[in-house]
Parts: sequence; structure tokens; C-alpha cells
Amino acid sequence: MAQLEKLTIKGFKSIRSLEGLELRQLNVLIGANSAGKSNFIAFFRLLNELIEGRLQLHVAQRGGPDALLHYGRRTTPELKAELYFGQNGYVFSLVPTVDNRLIFLEESASFITREGIPFKWALVPGHTESQVPSAQHEVVPIYTTILPALRAWRVYHFHDTSDAANVKRVGALNDNLFLRADAGNLAAFLYRLQVQHRAEYERIRDAVRQVMPSFDDFLLRPSPLAPNSIELEWREQGSDFPFLAHQLSDGTLRFICLATLLLQPELPSTILIDEPELGLHPYAINVLASLLRSASTRTQLILATQSVTLIDLLELEDLIVVERRGGQSTFKRLSSLEFAQWMEEYSLGELWMKNVLGGRPSR
Repeated sequence: MAQLEKLTIKGFKSIRSLEGLELRQLNVLIGANSAGKSNFIAFFRLLNELIEGRLQLHVAQRGGPDALLHYGRRTTPELKAELYFGQNGYVFSLVPTVDNRLIFLEESASFITREGIPFKWALVPGHTESQVPSAQHEVVPIYTTILPALRAWRVYHFHDTSDAANVKRVGALNDNLFLRADAGNLAAFLYRLQVQHRAEYERIRDAVRQVMPSFDDFLLRPSPLAPNSIELEWREQGSDFPFLAHQLSDGTLRFICLATLLLQPELPSTILIDEPELGLHPYAINVLASLLRSASTRTQLILATQSVTLIDLLELEDLIVVERRGGQSTFKRLSSLEFAQWMEEYSLGELWMKNVLGGRPSR
């Protein structure tokens, strides 16, 4: 499946105008707080909801059009995006209504047919939900090219490790087709991997052992009192006592989620993660960096980070510097030629701390 190669976003939150950003296998956003890294990730959440027919619900839950448009509708009357997957493209623009919805001013797709003929599909404006899913019956190439590409990425956020977090709750045993955005079905998903994909399951277990030497293995079983349910359990080395997820540190639990995501057998074509280093020990970040590099050979990764340790373990070409200038977010991909002399003496993390790369707070 074609991955996202080029992206334009105009009028979304702090992103007033992002033109033709090139995306590669590994893309790591670095920048100060409030620079716009999380807003970039949030755009893909909007896109997920849009393509699944939940745009109006998403807009309402996020505070209405003025919370999504750059400085509100008085400043930005339109939100527009262009996404290109090789020779295929998807373009849409949204405008606010008086009853606080966003409706389509434009929605179109362009692609090359099997016969090699360029084709463009476009709609009359005014619809409230994306028509791409329903158009598949009329225009077969949309079903075979555009729709799979738009549905093929997932945004993951493993920050919530509170006592009420879904990952610590009892869940449905059959909720195991894919790892959910908050890893709320982690136990069920690991159970399926243990049964059907033993090699990948063992890699996940071994990765956890690297960052938690006392960890022996997961104890994955249907609940004895509710056979259709499952809860995350684990054992320490030298003990058969079943511990629960509540007895893992926040950092260890987040690492388990990340290792499961990155080592699973079938990865989404694009994965987005906001601050994957949160709560991790520096050594765990080293292991994470190795997992990220390996996963980027099988999928496209887009990350936002503030970790100097993680940046030190990456390549300069992986980085996209995000800065807030003149009330808007700017995005710049770095080139090794530009910083060749600096890199003879300093690591990437040191260059970022010295503000040579940019992406540090500025007045």
C-alpha cells in the first residue's frame, strides 16, 4: 500500500500554512512546548474521524469550528488539506457554518487507473460527511487506492496509566483484531499474538525483559470467573504469583504498549505517536530507539518528541524542526549537508540543546 509522501495543511489550529512537507519512513518532530507538534498529530485524528464518517461529532467534541480553525473563523474561513500517496491524491477543504459545523467546500481524489489513465473524482460542495467511503461503489479505484491509504494510519497515545486507564481494566477477550489507540485491549491483543504469532510475542516479551530485568513473562488467560474477559497479568522471575497491570510502573507499562505496537506482525502503513519517551528510563529510550528504527523498515513512523536522549539516537534526516513564529507553526526538515561541520564535534541532542538545529523556545 502506498504511504503518505507529501502533505499540505492550511488553517488548522496553529498550522496556518504548511506547504508540501515531504514525509519519509521515519519522521520525528522536535520543538518547544506549544510549537505545534501535537497539533500536527491532531490533524491525523481529525482525518481519521473524517474518513470514518464522524466529522461532525469530532468537531463538536473539540469545541466547534473556531477551536479547529487557525485563530477562529474570523481569521481563517477555510481549513484545507492535500495528501499524496505516490501518484494518488486526496484533497478536501472545510468551511464553518452558523450552527457550528464544518461542511465540505471541496472533496476530490486523483489517481492513475489500472490502464494508466489519470482520473479525478470531485463532488459538488455542501456535504457534511466524507463521501469517499460511499463513492467506492461508483468509482472502483477509490476503493482500491484512496480509501485504503486514508484508513491505513493509526494515532497512538499511551500517556494514561492512571488507575482508571483502559489498559488496566478487564476487557473483552475477542477485542483483539488490532491494538487500540490507548492500548485499552492490550491483554486481549497479546493473548492473540501468544496463540497465533508466537515469534513476535516472544520478541515483545524479550524487549520488556531488557528494560525490566525482574520481568519473566505475561500471564495471559481468560478470566476464571468470566471466560469471555481478560486482564493484563504478569509474573516475576522465580515466582508464579500473578501480578496485575496496577503493579507495573507507569514507564514500564508504557514501554510494554510501545513494544507491542512496534513488534506486532502486521503494522499499519503509517503510525503516529505523541511523545513516546514519556516516563521512560534513559536505557528504555535506547531500546525504544532500536525498535523505532526496526519498525521504520516495515512501516512509516511519525513521532513528536522532546527527548534529547532519543534525538541523540536518530539520524539528522529523520528530524523535522517545529517552531512557532509570528503566531503560526513552521516545519523544516533538516539536511546533513547543512550541519556537517557541527556534527563532527557534537551529537544531535547537543546541537538541539545549543539551538543550532532550532526548535527551542524563543521570544
